[in-house]
Amino acid sequence: MTATHPGSSGTSLREWATGVTVFAAVMLVLAGVIDIMRGIAEIADDDIFVTTRNYVFAFDPTAWGWIHLALGVLAFVVSFGLFVAATWARVAGVCIAALVIIANFLSLPYYPVWSIVMIAVSGFIVWALCVMKKDAAAVPPGSPRGR
Repeated sequence: MTATHPGSSGTSLREWATGVTVFAAVMLVLAGVIDIMRGIAEIADDDIFVTTRNYVFAFDPTAWGWIHLALGVLAFVVSFGLFVAATWARVAGVCIAALVIIANFLSLPYYPVWSIVMIAVSGFIVWALCVMKKDAAAVPPGSPRGR
């Protein structure tokens, strides 16, 4: 016969939730840094990205640079709130990742492969931040629910 431990599911749930939160935080840091670099590249030199004619969402590449730079800085800042499992950071992280998805969708003709990669990464961020239960990562290890 095997002994059952009543608190083992709570501990594994907490570890899983913490892992998912850290995953989302690291991915948001990476997405933010990459978006910052993309924004700087678009602002510094308009000739880096190919512009298409007759595109419905036609913006100047410099304008896209400022959009990506702002989203990257916001993503980078919010990711530090995720490392401490702050609820405001989860909500802001989902919002910023959704905005990154929209911005990369709208800039698909300018840099299609990279935009698709960033859409996928941001989709994983949204999933990771939405899948965790509200209090799962906030249970202290010594509490009755955390044993």
